[in-house]
Amino acid sequence: MRTTFPRLLMQHATQRPGAPAMRIKEFGIWQTTSWGDMAQLVKAIAGGLHQLGLRRGEHLVVIGSNRPRLYATMLAAQSLGAIPVPLYQDAVGSECVFPINNADVRFAVVEDQEQVDKMLEIREQCPQLQHILFDEPRGLRNYDEPGLAGLQEVLAAGAVFAQEHPDFFTDEMEQAQPDDVAAMFFTSGTTGNPKGVVHTHHSLLDRASVGAKFDKLTENEEVLAYLPPAWIGQNIFSYAQWLACGYVVNCPESSSTVMIDLKEIGPTYYFAPPRVFEGLLTSVMIRMEDAGSVKRKLFHHFMDLARRVGPDLMDGKPVGALDRLMYRLGDLTVYGPLRNTLGLSRVRVAYTAGEAIGPDLFSFYRSIGINLKQLYGSTETAVFVCLQPDHEARADTVGVPCEGVEIKLADNGEILVKSPGLLKEYYKNPKATAEVLTEGGWYHTSDAGFIDASGHLKIIDRVKDVGRIKGGANDGAMFAPKYVENKLKFFSHIKEVVAYGDGRDRVCVMLNIDFDAVGNWAERRNLPYAGYTDLAQKPEVYQLIKECVEKVNADLSRDELLAGSQISRFLILHKELDADDGELTRTNKVRRGFIGDKYSALVEALYGGKTEQYIETVVKFEDGRTGKVSATLRLSDAQTYTPVKSAA
Repeated sequence: MRTTFPRLLMQHATQRPGAPAMRIKEFGIWQTTSWGDMAQLVKAIAGGLHQLGLRRGEHLVVIGSNRPRLYATMLAAQSLGAIPVPLYQDAVGSECVFPINNADVRFAVVEDQEQVDKMLEIREQCPQLQHILFDEPRGLRNYDEPGLAGLQEVLAAGAVFAQEHPDFFTDEMEQAQPDDVAAMFFTSGTTGNPKGVVHTHHSLLDRASVGAKFDKLTENEEVLAYLPPAWIGQNIFSYAQWLACGYVVNCPESSSTVMIDLKEIGPTYYFAPPRVFEGLLTSVMIRMEDAGSVKRKLFHHFMDLARRVGPDLMDGKPVGALDRLMYRLGDLTVYGPLRNTLGLSRVRVAYTAGEAIGPDLFSFYRSIGINLKQLYGSTETAVFVCLQPDHEARADTVGVPCEGVEIKLADNGEILVKSPGLLKEYYKNPKATAEVLTEGGWYHTSDAGFIDASGHLKIIDRVKDVGRIKGGANDGAMFAPKYVENKLKFFSHIKEVVAYGDGRDRVCVMLNIDFDAVGNWAERRNLPYAGYTDLAQKPEVYQLIKECVEKVNADLSRDELLAGSQISRFLILHKELDADDGELTRTNKVRRGFIGDKYSALVEALYGGKTEQYIETVVKFEDGRTGKVSATLRLSDAQTYTPVKSAA
């Protein structure tokens, strides 16, 4: 798609000015912004930013959740030739310092008082940060800081400017070219400082339009934008594809109302990482366990049928007449109400990505009539590299290369990608750019995988994380930590896992239980507990998790390549891993190296054969205070199995 974001906006505003572009729920009522309204909003904000001194090629950070005026701000910046840089709204102030200084940012447009306080807190470390503009004025009436102003004031001044200079916006917008820089996204920075991934209008819009064409998206789609705009997945689905297709983007009132808003909107096109689908299913199963015996029996009866024939029906495969009839009955009594409860009754296409999704979880959603598929991509590839066609959705692959993409494998198994959606560069980091982009135009993904016989891509792990067991019965065996971690996370009782084994004689893991799921499990067994730390160390909980670990080991024993990655020992951590404590990235990926250093005493206790280990950890609370959590942790052995050799 050889165009720019602002030109697409003006195209929609000209052709269908009254059609809804965005909705936001405020005080329980959905407010609609039409394409014509959005264009006027963008023009006014652009005029205001220009008057404040925002210039072509300059960066502007946007921090907040999905809000029409924040989206309009990004479009206004792009109209002036400036470059929006969305940052995570839940990041602490210190995490914003590097991106702001790295990109020489003078302008920050933020959502509310919380984000204003964050910017004021780091202002001394970012002396060039001149303007802090806020969307929501609540709580900010008595603030008196230089450069602090409401977006409403900027908008009002810009509206006057637009009237006085009617050709200004169009003249500025027309200067932008498809190959100009459109946005910059910072990586999560699992090792060292985050890197600014530079994308052009063309790289983002080309991938957005290819994805839209693949799934036949139209202007009639409804999308719920509830994930952070700083994550490129949300940005592609609710910003790039929004403008490419012209569908409606709906913004929840708050993070706590997402489930209610999901049911009210009934999106037709839905995207969520596996953890969201896991959470939805966990909530359903908890409610079913609390239901009466008749309802439980009915549910389990029809779910057994759905698991058996649902995926075949979804894939268009032949199913017997009786099973088809019973499935329709199940749809009336169980599957339909269940889809409605999940807020997914109107979904035509649903995607998950970011992490592997469990086969049982994946087949559950497809079995009840939800067209859940997987995709593969990254910030550097503008998301769309591989997509699963309808009727070819499988839990163990991430799809086939989509239009314009070439894939090849390096000698070490690394996946190399050539695509119109590749990053232009890492900002101010030519060394890192040269490491991932070859002269031939191939991007090094750092993922290890292979193309299977049906042409689908399979991901094993990160190349740098694939290691070898050294010593013991499995000496020399391949170890893929992410693969092992994901297999454990497929169980609803397990939330996070960190696996170790490279260069050691066996595999050991540290994990978090899912507090809601295990708490419900404990309550149904009259097992008392006083919070997460107490529940996590209950002998009954250890037995529950041990059964999960041993099921994974039995499964791994049948995998010729990874049978040596079976888990010998495990422990349940005394606290939940948290991004604020540096243990997770802002996209909730475990920082394995950091955790290994932080909890080195626990790692050594696992490998040293200890049965318990005392640990004390400093934690950071939401209000900025710090405290300590301490406990004596149990360490448990798990049964491993003799590898099952495949038939010759």
